[in-house]
Amino acid sequence: MDWLLTREAVIGLAVVGALFSVAASALQVRGIIGAPRARQLNIAGYACMGVSMVLFIIAGMRGGSA
Repeated sequence: MDWLLTREAVIGLAVVGALFSVAASALQVRGIIGAPRARQLNIAGYACMGVSMVLFIIAGMRGGSA
């Protein structure tokens, strides 16, 4: 479980979340996915970014290296 609080894991989750959000917009604009699917991708992206922020806070409170 400590690996979740590493800098790499925190940054990785943030990047994955950002990629989901960008993909949602790009795919919707191109007509590949509809609005409901784009919304789901955006929610997944924001969830990943949110988890990343929470892990960053926890690592900081524990004196971790994130």
